Amino acid sequence: MAKKKSRMDESYVFFDIIYEDGARSSRRKVSAAELAEGDGDDHAKTVIMAQDRKIAEKSDRHRGAIKSIVRSPT
Repeated sequence: MAKKKSRMDESYVFFDIIYEDGARSSRRKVSAAELAEGDGDDHAKTVIMAQDRKIAEKSDRHRGAIKSIVRSPT
């Protein structure tokens, strides 16, 4: 019988983002596994910036620089 693959942890951490132009993005999702790979919440900014770049490539709408990032209250 074949061995079952272990299920990856599907948990996420949510962040509220405020951009330098005053725009706000609430409850942005970052996988907990990605946060564990880096420096915790500091790594979340890098991950969210990468998400913004991918979104900008598809929509031709670029986001400004991130001013602050905090965990969303649960």
